[in-house]
Amino acid sequence: MTSSKRQFFGTDGIRGVANDAPMDSLTALRAGQAIGAWFQRTPDRHRIVIGKDTRLSGYMIETAIASGLVSVGCDVYLVGPLPTPGIAFITAGMRADAGVVISASHNPYQYNGIKLFDRYGYKLSDEAELEIERFLVHPEELQPQLATPEAIGKAYRIDDAVGRYVVYLKSAFPREMTLDGVRIVVDCANGATYKVAPEVFSELGADVHPVGVSPNGANINLGVGSTEPDLARQRVVEVGADLGIALDGDGDRLILIDEKGNVVDGDAILAFVGAHLAQRDRLPNRTVVATVASNIGLEFALEPFGARVERTPVGDRYVSARMREVGATFGGESSGHLIFLDYSTTGDGILAALQVLRVMQESGMPLSELAAIMQSVPSVKRNLYVAERRPLDQVDALVELQHRATERLAGRGRILLRYSGTEDLLRVQVEGEDEALIREIADEIEHVALRELGEAAS
Repeated sequence: MTSSKRQFFGTDGIRGVANDAPMDSLTALRAGQAIGAWFQRTPDRHRIVIGKDTRLSGYMIETAIASGLVSVGCDVYLVGPLPTPGIAFITAGMRADAGVVISASHNPYQYNGIKLFDRYGYKLSDEAELEIERFLVHPEELQPQLATPEAIGKAYRIDDAVGRYVVYLKSAFPREMTLDGVRIVVDCANGATYKVAPEVFSELGADVHPVGVSPNGANINLGVGSTEPDLARQRVVEVGADLGIALDGDGDRLILIDEKGNVVDGDAILAFVGAHLAQRDRLPNRTVVATVASNIGLEFALEPFGARVERTPVGDRYVSARMREVGATFGGESSGHLIFLDYSTTGDGILAALQVLRVMQESGMPLSELAAIMQSVPSVKRNLYVAERRPLDQVDALVELQHRATERLAGRGRILLRYSGTEDLLRVQVEGEDEALIREIADEIEHVALRELGEAAS
């Protein structure tokens, strides 16, 4: 899991306000040097792919990272605006050493970030990120690794990256199927999918009604996209669409809108797609991988189909890693990161939407009926600022209380206690079918936790 001792890397790379450390050009330059220095542990000529979303600050950070990389002898391949999963795809397809994504995902345009993929298109490991962070924290260690004048790297631009990615996405939809006659609202959040997504669905035959396809550098995720789907919902109802597809700024997550205008979140998609795959023996080990943030209703929805949920810490990188460990091919997060390992190494909103459309065609059911399988149970959440972050398994009173409370839930609920990765904050979450009971349990946990760990001074 993400360590609270990290200064730069969080759950999903480095993120912050543009032109303010760590998202300023100087830190981005150093980040490029740190990434390159980590790869220069081996003597080969290393190749790094860099892509971005549509934020104005992307130009600044792209230039700085590229400069840092070539200064330590790496060659850089610039793909321009492209969805995060598209950059992972290009990285793996080119047999490059790594992919760098400049994006702050669903955050407003004032923010930006840096995410890293390995040569196979998977998120870089915690261990690798910590090594790169060491160079960022101690830049003096980089000095011996700067390239000599004749060994400075080169920068190239890849002009056909969008075309390659479109072809790949269409190949993930069964050749015997088309989207002829399917009416789709596609909300691209004025982000990285603004070219790719409408093209993919149109070329497969759909009647596409685009939203959020006019990026200007400052309107990414502004009133559009997976975090603000109201405009897409209105359009679905207005045009009588079969479904709406709301993507986020970098295209790695998906929220759906059914034909009635109802939002369908990641948990519901995990439930009905997982059930459909299990029914057709296309769900290896009958396992769906989700994070601890997914509602326990997901497990209840999958039980009748003989499928189970394997849980991980929050973060799609942990979902992907666990999927590979247990031999699963489908997993994701309630936020809409959905991973189909048969086709992609990371969350891909467009690809996930294509798989949903496949389920709709194979089942002959509208999205509203498919999504009805997921019934979220009541959930109570508390954020407690504590004076001490003792390992929770060493707080005997909490361990005993959690054991007793779990027995009271009788298999129809769950309790989740975890510290924040960045603050002295204990997150408490209690779920169950009996709302009065889970509130009572949450109150008891709050009382005991603050007594044992102390309440942080405000």
